Amino acid sequence: MDQAHLKRRRRDLILAFLLAAAAACAPLFVKDVYVQNIMVLTLMYAALSQAWNILGGYCGQISLGHALYFGLGAYTTALLFTKLGVLPWFGMIGGGLISAVIALALGYPTFRLRGHYFVIATIVIAEIGFLLFHNWDWAGAALGIDIMVRGDSWAKFQFTRSKLPYYYFALVFCCLAWLITWWLEDTKWGYWWRAVKDNPEAAESLGVVVFNSKMGAAAVSAFLTAVGGSFYAMFVSYIDPESVMTFQFSLLMALPAVLGGIGTLWGPVLGAAILIPLTELTRSFVGGSGRGVDLILYGSVIVLISLARPEGLLGLFSRKPASKGAPQ
Repeated sequence: MDQAHLKRRRRDLILAFLLAAAAACAPLFVKDVYVQNIMVLTLMYAALSQAWNILGGYCGQISLGHALYFGLGAYTTALLFTKLGVLPWFGMIGGGLISAVIALALGYPTFRLRGHYFVIATIVIAEIGFLLFHNWDWAGAALGIDIMVRGDSWAKFQFTRSKLPYYYFALVFCCLAWLITWWLEDTKWGYWWRAVKDNPEAAESLGVVVFNSKMGAAAVSAFLTAVGGSFYAMFVSYIDPESVMTFQFSLLMALPAVLGGIGTLWGPVLGAAILIPLTELTRSFVGGSGRGVDLILYGSVIVLISLARPEGLLGLFSRKPASKGAPQ
């Protein structure tokens, strides 16, 4: 492996550590609760977009149905906690495992599809999941689940006096998603995924097990997405199908990676840092008119960025191709 590649990976790790340290210190200077809420959502979506990027960016399987896994994580944690008294930490793991298994089950037929057929299939499957939960009485159906807050507790992952515990969990979650991606990027699976993305037929002729590589990417992506859903359920203390399983969530997971740089390590982070505050601020300051002005502004910025930098904003900081091929 060439020295330039090793230096780049070390540089990425050092930069990640510095950014994480700066983010950890940010609450010392930012006291406004509204801004803290935006910071929590930004970190959460950075992690979710990183999870989506594993399947959609590195492996090239564009999914617009990740809201299914997000919702499964949220509902698993909420149901276990409210119905059976199981602590949210176990619900996160359980939701992640359930989502990974379902991703494998759904991947078996859908990964035989290609291009827009696969994209349509992911949307349809997510909508089916939305309708099932919308009519499932035990899970609250359309009324959803109200997670009763029982005081500040790390064990129950509930806090009423401050958003900082949620902020630091979101930061850890974002760092873990980044580190997992950083590690996978330089493993056999990472090279397989990029080979499958570039040319599945050529990759298969060189010994890459295309189908298995797609299944592995789907399982990892679904697990991390479900953990994000579990966190969101405890953060907002109330979920229903409309709040965790709509098409909007699938888009908000994909857009940061697309805008920042799809199939790159830093693209989802950069995209989320710009997109999520923009979303929240436009909705807060101009969304109250009821005329959709916030959506017009928000959509216009996305279109302009996409036209100016089709390869993503990360292209502004690098002249080299974002991804590295397999070593010779």
